[in-house]
Amino acid sequence: MFMETIPRIHAEIDQLSERRVALWNSLSQGRDPAVVEEIKALDVQLEELWQQIRAERARIRFGERDEIVRRARAEERLERAA
Repeated sequence: MFMETIPRIHAEIDQLSERRVALWNSLSQGRDPAVVEEIKALDVQLEELWQQIRAERARIRFGERDEIVRRARAEERLERAA
């Protein structure tokens, strides 16, 4: 899954970033509230995509969330029993 997910997200980030650059360039011609709103929307999308990459890297490094929680609870029980 890693081999597909992170490169796919990066490709989407690249596309959105190129669109954002074009919008910023159009703002140099004059302020347009619609363009400003689209840039803000793109910023939100880009942040969400970067968050997805961080989450995927954490999953790859540490495992699935449910598995991490299960191990932590097991360790906690062992500590209390000791």
